[in-house]
Amino acid sequence: MAASAALVTVLAWSPPVLAQQKTIKQCRDEWSANKVAIAASGKTQRVFVAECRGVPLVARTAPIAELAKGQYATEAEAKVSCRSDAVVWVNLRSKAYHDSGSKSYGATKTGAYMCEKESIAAGFHAAKSAKEAAKESARKPVKELAKPASS
Repeated sequence: MAASAALVTVLAWSPPVLAQQKTIKQCRDEWSANKVAIAASGKTQRVFVAECRGVPLVARTAPIAELAKGQYATEAEAKVSCRSDAVVWVNLRSKAYHDSGSKSYGATKTGAYMCEKESIAAGFHAAKSAKEAAKESARKPVKELAKPASS
């Protein structure tokens, strides 16, 4: 029944209304041509294209993960709690933690700031990049002292 109501609605639109709707490509081209002026008005490309096409913009909402004990939404909160420990970013999906020098620090989609010792106790492990860096530094041979050439 709902499908037939939708079909009636689509058929009720007059051809001029359907013909006036721009394609995404047309709207993106218009954005590119007037990007500075449009961006100055505070619109993003996504918002502009939706308005250009006359399509309602669906709000994107990221699911907010419940933070467990010892997990913090901001780095500042974690630093207050972790005075004698390093603050790390934990990825809640992979159960890996990233130190402040990592490119993933504070950047994964689902995560939180934690004290490093608490994150290890909670079952998180160092990210592969951190493990590989530690292994590589352990593998580097100690430079031998230059020996005098024997005659």
